[in-house]
Amino acid sequence: MIKVKVGERDAGQRLDKYLRKYLAQAPSSFLYKMLRKKNITLNEKKASGNEILRAEDEVEMYLSDDTVLKFGGAIPGGEKGSRFAQESRRFLQYKEAYEAYGELEIVYENDRVLVVNKPAGMLTQKATPSDCSLNEWLIGYLLSKGEADEHTLHTFKPSVCNRLDRNTSGLVLCGKTLAGSQKISALLKERTLRKFYSLYVKGVVEQGTQIEGRLKKDGETNKVELCRDDSDAEAVEVKTVYKPIKNYRNMTLLEAELITGKTHQIRIHLASVGHPVIGDYKYGYLELNDRYKKKYGIRSQMLHAIRLEFPKMEGEWADMSELVLTAEPPEIFRILDEGEG
Repeated sequence: MIKVKVGERDAGQRLDKYLRKYLAQAPSSFLYKMLRKKNITLNEKKASGNEILRAEDEVEMYLSDDTVLKFGGAIPGGEKGSRFAQESRRFLQYKEAYEAYGELEIVYENDRVLVVNKPAGMLTQKATPSDCSLNEWLIGYLLSKGEADEHTLHTFKPSVCNRLDRNTSGLVLCGKTLAGSQKISALLKERTLRKFYSLYVKGVVEQGTQIEGRLKKDGETNKVELCRDDSDAEAVEVKTVYKPIKNYRNMTLLEAELITGKTHQIRIHLASVGHPVIGDYKYGYLELNDRYKKKYGIRSQMLHAIRLEFPKMEGEWADMSELVLTAEPPEIFRILDEGEG
């Protein structure tokens, strides 16, 4: 018999969903059969699978070690042949990611969520299996702090909750627990968590405004375009609000708020009105970007996720109610300001 204690990270999900993660290769029919026959129980009682797990609950599996390993499960305390040993390369990748990027600036952290200031040039999530991203760094960080281990990662992997382009810097929200991931995802879906960006654009912008449109992504080129055809089912509604913060001779520092949050949204919206983000080679002007690159060493778009504003929340989330988080832009923002100011 194998007994697994539910941790804080896995609390809040259904038992059957937990089992599908723990025994990832097992058919659902097998899991429900084991529940019916009481070969899998919850707190030593018969369970149906729709129970909501709490921290410290115990799941008992009256299954052989070979059966558990066959279906991709882990043997607590197991060594050779266990999934813990089989995934050693993956855990090494997490640790290497943490060591490679070091101590990134953590703007906020509690027992459920973490908000980090991502540097430009770092992927938020992997694009290919060999990539090293903020996701791997996050798990490596939690492993180094003793807040995660091989056992807890078997059923829940902490992850980023929102994405920034590789060459966009700034605030990224991460879920350390299932409850944290679910809450952040809900706030983003409801659009009650406000996201603001700081960016330098071509030309002088004298008034703020709101841009709306329909956006469509081309998976082959990894570019997006604004669509004028309302009948295009693949296009999605997007909305961006921006205002000028500081005018220069040939450029403007803007603050933009994403009302929706889609791939390259700010970049394509500003480019569509003649104010592409400086350093943006995908949607901007080659000669202009080359000039700033030569003069200031700018190698990526001057776009930074600068501020998050949380809504009013109660209960267990009261500690984050109306929280405002900010992250200083990278040094290149100051260099450009002083050089053009």
